[in-house]
Amino acid sequence: MARFIDKLPFLEGPDSPDDAFNNGRGRVRGPSLGELFKLVGDTRATADDKSDNPALPPAAYSVDLSDSEVSRPVPFVLSFSNLTYSVKTKRLKSSHLATNSDLALMDQNSGSCTKTLLDSISGEARDGEILAVLGASGSGKSTLIDALANRIAKGSLKGSRTLNGEPLESRLLKAISAYVMQDDLLFPMLTVEETLSFSAEFRLPRTLSASKKKARVQALIDQLGLSNAANTIIGDEGHRGVSGGERRRVSIGTDIIHDPILLFLDEPTSGLDSTSAFMVVKVLRRIALSGSVVIMSIHQPSYRILGLLDRLLFFSRGQTVYSGTPSMLPHYFAQFGHPMPENENRAEFALDVIRELESSPTGSKPLVDFHRTWCLLNPSTNRSLTQSPTSLSLKDAISASISRGKLVSGTDGPAANDSSTMPTYANPFWVEMGVLTKRSFKNTSRTPELFIIRLFAVVVTGTILGTVFWKLDDSPKGVEERLGFFAFAMSTMYYVCADALPVFINERFIFLRETAYNAYRCSSYVLSNTIVSLPPLVVLSIAFACTTFFSVGLAGGLEGFMFYVLMILASFWSGSGFVTFLSGVIPHVMIAYVVVVAILAYFLLFAGFFINRDRIPNYWIWFHYLSLVKYPYEGVLQNEFGRTGECFIRGSQIFDNSPLGAMPHQMKERVLSAISGALGVKITDQTCVTTGRGVLNQVAVTQMGKWDCLLVAVAWGFLFRILFYFSLLLGGKNKRR
Repeated sequence: MARFIDKLPFLEGPDSPDDAFNNGRGRVRGPSLGELFKLVGDTRATADDKSDNPALPPAAYSVDLSDSEVSRPVPFVLSFSNLTYSVKTKRLKSSHLATNSDLALMDQNSGSCTKTLLDSISGEARDGEILAVLGASGSGKSTLIDALANRIAKGSLKGSRTLNGEPLESRLLKAISAYVMQDDLLFPMLTVEETLSFSAEFRLPRTLSASKKKARVQALIDQLGLSNAANTIIGDEGHRGVSGGERRRVSIGTDIIHDPILLFLDEPTSGLDSTSAFMVVKVLRRIALSGSVVIMSIHQPSYRILGLLDRLLFFSRGQTVYSGTPSMLPHYFAQFGHPMPENENRAEFALDVIRELESSPTGSKPLVDFHRTWCLLNPSTNRSLTQSPTSLSLKDAISASISRGKLVSGTDGPAANDSSTMPTYANPFWVEMGVLTKRSFKNTSRTPELFIIRLFAVVVTGTILGTVFWKLDDSPKGVEERLGFFAFAMSTMYYVCADALPVFINERFIFLRETAYNAYRCSSYVLSNTIVSLPPLVVLSIAFACTTFFSVGLAGGLEGFMFYVLMILASFWSGSGFVTFLSGVIPHVMIAYVVVVAILAYFLLFAGFFINRDRIPNYWIWFHYLSLVKYPYEGVLQNEFGRTGECFIRGSQIFDNSPLGAMPHQMKERVLSAISGALGVKITDQTCVTTGRGVLNQVAVTQMGKWDCLLVAVAWGFLFRILFYFSLLLGGKNKRR
């Protein structure tokens, strides 16, 4: 009976329900991932065939898994013992505490409440089997998956996890495992084939040639039933793409492309129809038979899915209420006093009983106590209380697994046997950076409207400024207007950069998912992000400079124009770096926008335009030097007024912008003569009173030259990208506290 369980038809049930749930099957050797889905067709196609032809017999759209298999010993046994995890929450209402007294403990001094999400959970999972964790929402299913996948901080989780009796080190776990999140986190503008290809570039060893990686991707596409959607983009709310079931299969494919030994999945069937969900679990079943340990959480499995599961672990508010095979469920609940009706979905019945108990005054405590007694009286049903069969050591098991064809990322040759010498990443730094850059360029190039809108905004702003400040003269009013133009223009560069905020925030969870298991380095991502963002900044800088420099009538000729372009580029560079850093610190778009707008307003206030540097109070002068707008603003002022031979106020123009400016010209000449006599210096109507250097002295722009300002602005951009790297390094742990 054990050997025939995998020959069950796709839709027809077994002759005996107990036979379908018999888990005493012998240990068998399944194919590698390259053979896993050979007979698995497109779910959507089979569903369409069934609906179009109701008379089609089940065999026409069934999956035959009757391949010959050879017995082998059990190489991998993942054990966990007394896993306990608690979190502190806000004060709860007394009525709620009374109902959940077994889970929450009130701290009378601090007013906080300690809630236990996992309470002494023990169990075991073996390769060739699927361990399914079931329970109502909030019961702790996902928490256990996170605990086993090392996604909970070491100091917060109590208990032990071992693989073949040896402690499971974090570095080794990342190399031999994969974690499939409940949410499908994918780049929307990449096709299915491109998504899996980039995943292969990250996760597969360098020893595989490009042709082999491509062949593996193509085989995986066929095996996942995604051939018809291979060239379809993933899609999002604004772009039509693949269906929900196809999207889920792509998400799983990106994580299993390196054929992991340990596979953790958080509700992989969530949101899928019955057929798609069954196909997903069927795929997981085949992965398990290939030599992987598969542990998944599932909310409410169907009858067919339950027939594919080997071990079940039922939770109620963080405590175990059942652990064993599906076939033992009727006997277990009958002993508890809740006999199971015939032809009842066993998982649904168990969940209904658990929910009924949870709503009672005593909660699920009677079932928890019964489970402990049951395990003591029936030790053979609970592997955590019995000695595991003889298995290979972890070192030998990994070697045997690789020799059978499993691809463990970065574990080639002798390094695979020693976790201390095992490479952390599958690829070197420059390869990661190249792949990330290629992926980002490809993803952004398919949404050109975003850059076009940004370019349009810059050109329109430059055109408005150019027409408002058209051909400024060298009069005192022209000087003031130049100062206003430069202040507005330089601050505009930073506000335009605010549109980069959603870029990383939208990619944040993709980054966390990929780096959680060392797909690539944080430094590779930061440099790739920098490279991808630079070309658009160059285009925007040239566009703004061309629309404002000549129309405003700025001085300096070609040299002045080139410096003007460089300073605008430096402004964009430092501004985009600042915004990128904030996006790494603040994960919420709207909050990040508020913070960016507020800080940029402060930068403009202290840049030196509204109040000169020498007039800023001493207790605020530090903010003047931190202002990003200060350095581009002073740089373009130096470029405009720093040349010798330029005169901006001559003779009678000294009376402009004052009440004396309304005097007749002849009266101004007589006043100038009187001033000349008093000073002993002849001042005529053509005498230069204020040069460009004089203007710089008046606005207190004297501490730095224009090239110094340019270098400081560029340095700010590098500094913020370094800070962005550390924010990812410190905030990208993606672990529960």
